[in-house]
Amino acid sequence: MKYYFTKEISKAFDEAIIALAEELKKEGFGILTEIDVKETLKKKIDVDFRRYKILGACNPHFAHKALMTEDKIGVLLPCNFIVQEKEQGLTEIACMNPLVAMKEVENADMEGIAADVTRKLSNVMESL
Repeated sequence: MKYYFTKEISKAFDEAIIALAEELKKEGFGILTEIDVKETLKKKIDVDFRRYKILGACNPHFAHKALMTEDKIGVLLPCNFIVQEKEQGLTEIACMNPLVAMKEVENADMEGIAADVTRKLSNVMESL
């Protein structure tokens, strides 16, 4: 099982981010953080890089449930998505697979939460 889900879509980079945000909202997630990797690499080490953003998405209901179940789970939150420009008009979106990430958590109660979050993230990816 891969540690991520991925999908290429026929949308420009900025349009893909908007579409992702809309699909996340439908599943109860919001984007909490945004890291512009292209901008950061240019600023910090003067390297040119393709358009690439890391978006931290969170569903407050599931975050609360996970934190109440496993107090160190915050090291795996939020659910990160990457959006990267591939070629003109084509953008790749990928996110972590919570079921794989949670295998390292030694708390059986997290399995159900991970399965629910995985289902929601799969819905997001399929809807794009």
